[in-house]
Amino acid sequence: QVQLVESGGGLVQPGGSLRLSCAASGFIFSIRIMGWYRQAPGKQRELVATITSDESINYADSVKGRFTISRDNAKNTVHLQMNTLKPEDTAVYICNVISSIRSYWGQGTQVTVSS
Repeated sequence: QVQLVESGGGLVQPGGSLRLSCAASGFIFSIRIMGWYRQAPGKQRELVATITSDESINYADSVKGRFTISRDNAKNTVHLQMNTLKPEDTAVYICNVISSIRSYWGQGTQVTVSS
């Protein structure tokens, strides 16, 4: 059974940094895209960043220049380095993995940016 386990969330002051990680366990056939989404209270889930198997990367405009996504194909792991965090980045960050067969979602990790 496939599981996505996120880690690295927490409370950070504005301007601070956090690094999120998502490890996929179990057999996933032919991973195509790995990415991060976020959902703030009362808002819809939104894309943060995605990275394809050939390292093509896409960022939401709101995080460009501050966040960096990377992946380790050998370990089926995706990371999100978040710098210069703002209060509006506060949300549950959710890992997503898309294979040639289906899409998988993690449980999410809370990121709170507050002084």
